[in-house]
Amino acid sequence: MTSPKRALIVVDVQQEYFDGPLEIQYPPRQDSLAAILQVIATAKSHDLPIAYAMHTAPASSPVFVEGSDGWQLHPDIAAVVGDSKVFRKEFGSVYAGTDLASWLKDQGVDTVTLTGYMTHNCDLASSVESEGLGLAAEVLSDASGTTHLVNEAGYAPAQDLHATLMTLLNANFAAVGTVQQWTLAVESGTPLAKDNLVASALAGRQKFGSAA
Repeated sequence: MTSPKRALIVVDVQQEYFDGPLEIQYPPRQDSLAAILQVIATAKSHDLPIAYAMHTAPASSPVFVEGSDGWQLHPDIAAVVGDSKVFRKEFGSVYAGTDLASWLKDQGVDTVTLTGYMTHNCDLASSVESEGLGLAAEVLSDASGTTHLVNEAGYAPAQDLHATLMTLLNANFAAVGTVQQWTLAVESGTPLAKDNLVASALAGRQKFGSAA
């Protein structure tokens, strides 16, 4: 088994998610922040490349305006960035309109570990685009987070949304695990376990039955 060549991508751990309109609701934001900091420490101890994304929006936006309080990295994250790569992004995916893909190639990376926010937007979009770039993706369930959602199409409480997306990602786009599972995988040089779409669908049919 080939050992993964990982890089850690810390996605948008900015103040908007702690005291702005996009406050993370699940997992509790202070818990997910502590988990992200633990992942960063592990990545540093194993000399993994680390990149920090900062979502950046135009001055007319209600959130993420460059230079605003909400745009800043959380102080606990800012304190550990050091000389790691920090990059701005305008879209959901960490790759769209950025130099991240070329940077990862230069680092010899074949697997990206995605932590940060939000599960249902940037983590999802980045996992999907990783596949097209030939990169394996990992998402850490307790080092990411989501909000409640309500719109014209329906509603989803944050905990249900997060659980659903972890299941969806692990069926195809990303290996999903906890920080503890990921840490053991890094220490042993092994990939996180990942399911597949067919097996997930068959297990779903066995659990819930077939449509009439």
